Formats: sequence, structure tokens, C-alpha cells
Amino acid sequence: MLLDLLPISLKKYLKMSKRQRKNEMQSTLWYMPIVYIGLAVLLVAITLFLDLVVNLAPYTFEIFHFNAPVTRTLVSTLIGGILTLSAFTINSLLVVLTTFSGQFSPRMLLNFTSDKQTQHALGIFNGSFVYVLLLFLFIGSAKEEVFVTIPIVTITLAFITAVTFIYFINHAITWMQVHNITDSMREVSEKIVYRALGNELEPYRTNEKGDLMEEDRKQAEEVKIEDSGYLQLVNYREMVTEARKDNIMIELHSQVGDHILEGNILYSFWGPGAANVDRHKYLQMVEMGHKETEIQDIHMGMHKLAEIAIKALGNDDPKTATNTIHQMTELMLSINSYITFTPYLADDNQQVRVIMKEETFEYYIYRGFGYIRHYAGDNHLIITEIISGLAMVAASIEESKHEVIWRFGCNTLDHIENKLIYELDKTFLLKEFYELAKITNNIEEYKGIAEKFYPSANENV
Repeated sequence: MLLDLLPISLKKYLKMSKRQRKNEMQSTLWYMPIVYIGLAVLLVAITLFLDLVVNLAPYTFEIFHFNAPVTRTLVSTLIGGILTLSAFTINSLLVVLTTFSGQFSPRMLLNFTSDKQTQHALGIFNGSFVYVLLLFLFIGSAKEEVFVTIPIVTITLAFITAVTFIYFINHAITWMQVHNITDSMREVSEKIVYRALGNELEPYRTNEKGDLMEEDRKQAEEVKIEDSGYLQLVNYREMVTEARKDNIMIELHSQVGDHILEGNILYSFWGPGAANVDRHKYLQMVEMGHKETEIQDIHMGMHKLAEIAIKALGNDDPKTATNTIHQMTELMLSINSYITFTPYLADDNQQVRVIMKEETFEYYIYRGFGYIRHYAGDNHLIITEIISGLAMVAASIEESKHEVIWRFGCNTLDHIENKLIYELDKTFLLKEFYELAKITNNIEEYKGIAEKFYPSANENV
């Protein structure tokens, strides 16, 4: 009953899982300021207690003594000063967010607002303002003639606020630099790989299919999703544990990040214990929402990086696109190092319990470079950077994935073979392509491509 009285903006948090709620709250601007406001109220109580109850004046040097009129003037003056700094900070924040949204990607707004340095700066401003405001309210009618703690703490907070203002401006300027933006995007994606995918999935992954209960699979039952939205979270650990208890196998028909409509099949299950399975139990192990989140979705982070490169290409900024490609190559190494490309999740007895939608290294290569390649069109400079990045990735990973990288590189060159291209562009492009061919052991195939590429590239000149 009480939940119905809450506004929708607050009610949604109560419907989220603990993990979703934490991620959502840390992405909002009001989370950290509320913490600082609470600390400010506590600090007000402490300073008032020390000056009005304990009375530190007899125990301190006279230089720290402030009479009541001076203290009231000091506090009232700082109310306006801190509020002015807060206004300038909010204005700077809006400028940064507008720039990010227009020049890079609107999906980057949450990255800046959820940044700890941004939130701490806003928290200091709001907490300091609340502190001096409440302090002025209580000392206005105080009978004491001498204050010690109140003016010292107030001056200290004013100094901290002034330094924080300079720090925030510097932080915003630094954050807006392209190399810092792309590096931040990559770090967020790597955290997803390490924490969400590495810790939650890798302990259960297995390359051995084992007994997939194929006979029972013929009578597999399908379970449909009850709400439309994006698949945000899957509790793989609990799903594997419960599937073992129920002696069944589960096949997921969607993956994190997919948009699913009400009535679409979410998973199917089969096995000896299928007749006694509580379908709703497994539906509670997935979290749906109205938007994509980065909690378990590595693809969203890759899309953000790709969008930065795409926007840069549209703004005739090849250096930004090049930097993004370099960050994408680093992310590919992390994906290769911490993800086992198998759809099978097994229990402690090495019995497969959950079958996910299969994702290959080729899929991640396409997600990372495919969009950039598409929007680059016949931009030979960017294509050269992509080929160079693929060569670096190939040089750092195992040979089993070299063929995938080589085929992607060959396919990338297919669409520009008959385009007008400068001689030096051809030279440097084929030089990088030769490096890729050498690393992936495809020199003979490279020779055929080079012979075909050179005479036909400028046939219309």
C-alpha cells in the first residue's frame, strides 16, 4: 500500500534486484550528494555540540576565538559564495554533457555522471552548502558570544569547496580529451570482462559437451518471457545450481543485451526431472529492463567505443577514430584472455546444465571493428588503421584465431579494390596487410590479393 504512494522514479528502485539497484544508483547524480548532505548534517551537530555545549573557548588560544556577529557574517557570506560556486559547477557539467552527447555519443552521459570524481565534487558542493545553511539557522539565535569550532570548520569547508571547484573544472577538461574518453570506455568494458563474465561464467564453462540428454530433448518444454524489454542480467550461478537439483538442462534462446518481446521464448528445458520443474523459478533468475546496461553486457561497451569512432568519422576527425581503434585492439586482447568461447556451463560434476547462445571470437571481432569499417566506407586511412590493429591483435593471440582475423581483413579490403586510391595510400595499406598476412601465415594468398589490388585500384583514373 505504501509503495503505491511513492513516485514512479523511486518505485522503480524497489522493483530492481540488489545488483541492478546498486548500478542504477551509482549512475545518478543525486546518490553521492545525498551521502555528503547526510555527513554535513552530522558535522553540523558535532560543531554545534562542541561550541554550544562543550564550549571550547576556555581551552583554546585566543587567536581562534570569533565573536558572534563576525561568525554570523562569515557564515551568511559563505552561503552565497558556495551557492555561486555550485551554480558554476552545474553549468560546467551541463556544457560537458551537451558536448559529449553531440560530439561523441549520448550513451556516454552516464559514464561522466557516474564517475566517482564527478560525484564527489558535486557532493562536496551540496554538503558544504547544506552545512552553512543549517549552521546559520542555529547560530542566529544563539546566546554565546564566542565561537571556536564553527568558524574554523566553516572556513575549512570554504577552502575545500574553492579547491574542489578548480579540481572539477580541471577534471572536466581532462575527461573531455579524446584519449581519456576512449581509455575510460575500454576500462569499463574490461571490468565487465574481468568481473561479470570472468568471475561468473568462466568457473562453469566447459568445452566438453558430455551428456546433453538428447533423448529427453525431443520433449523439451519452452518458457516464454512475461515482460517486454532488454535482458539485463542472468544469474548463471543460481541457474546452474538449480538445474542440477532439478536434474534438467536449460538452453537460453537470448543473451544479455537482447531486446525481447512479451511472449518470446526465453529458454527451453529438458531432462529426467523436467516434469517437476517450477518454470517461474527460472524466470526470476533473469532481470528485464527498459534499457541496456553494462553490468553483464560487454557488447554495449564495444558499441560505445565504435560510436565514438563513427562520430569522429562524421566530424572529419580521423585521429579520434584512430585512437578508438587502438583502444578496441586492447579490448580484444582482454576478451581473448578472459573469455572461453564455449556455450556450455557445467556443474561440479562436469555435467552440462546450461547452454547459452554461442558467441565466437569472430562475433566479437565483427562487433568491435565491423561498425567502424562500415561507416569508414572507402576511407583508406581508417581502413589501414583497422588492418594494422588486426595485425597487432593477431600477433598477440594464439594461432587458432588467426584465420578468423585474416578473413575479416580480406573482407575489409574487398570493397575498396576498385575505388580511386592514391599510390601512397595503396602502398601503406598493402604494407599493413602484408604484416597481417605474415603473422597469420597467409603470404601466398596475400600475393594474389596484392596483384589484383594494384592494377584494378585506379583503373578509372
